Amino acid sequence: MKKNFTILSAILIILFSLKAKAQDADIPQAKSYMGLIGGLSIPTGSFGQTNYSNNSAGFAKKGGMLGLDAGVYLYKNLGIGITFSYQDQGELSATDAQTLATGYNTSYVKDETNVTTVDRYQNISLMAGPQYTFLYKMFALDLRASAGLIKSFATPSLGVVFDNSNNSASYLNQLSSRGDTFAYGASIGLRYSFSDSWDVGLKCNYVNSNGIKIEDSGPFTTAGRWQTNLPITVIETTLGISVKF
Repeated sequence: MKKNFTILSAILIILFSLKAKAQDADIPQAKSYMGLIGGLSIPTGSFGQTNYSNNSAGFAKKGGMLGLDAGVYLYKNLGIGITFSYQDQGELSATDAQTLATGYNTSYVKDETNVTTVDRYQNISLMAGPQYTFLYKMFALDLRASAGLIKSFATPSLGVVFDNSNNSASYLNQLSSRGDTFAYGASIGLRYSFSDSWDVGLKCNYVNSNGIKIEDSGPFTTAGRWQTNLPITVIETTLGISVKF
């Protein structure tokens, strides 16, 4: 359904642009712009879940994002929008570690299980796609459908230790993983022009991907949680300032 929403957004942008083309004389032309954006990145779907039984659950947290956002208009108010950004989705908490320890202890039928976690979710993304802008007085409403790439620099790593207290310990490790994945999404933004050359604006951006490969070591089995893939899905809300040219 999320993918259909993105496709529908692209279709609507094209339809709006075709309608606008038929009314060229009545529509002012948007200026290209480039700006700095920052705000909140909110994990959704499996990425934000904290369910031990869901092998795709990421235990990701709300975090910050910082990036560059631009719109280059090719004809009237139809153009190409581009966003390059850095995201941090936090690290696993002590509660998350305890949830995982309890789940592994039950799945592998152990007397004692401890889970330790280090590292955090960090990635960059580059997204681009068609954008159409509606102008009204000092306001600009931007609609965009986009596709691109997410590159992960790090994910939380887990160390699972079974029965450490009785001198017969065994270990499982989920490693901090890097990787690239195709992503797609859509966004809506509202900019206010406070001068001929500068805008401030709010934006809501949805990004979804099939995810990156997760690396593991140790005797993981299907008896318990065994994560091999991490879907990344976020909703980002940002505030930005941009210069028009």
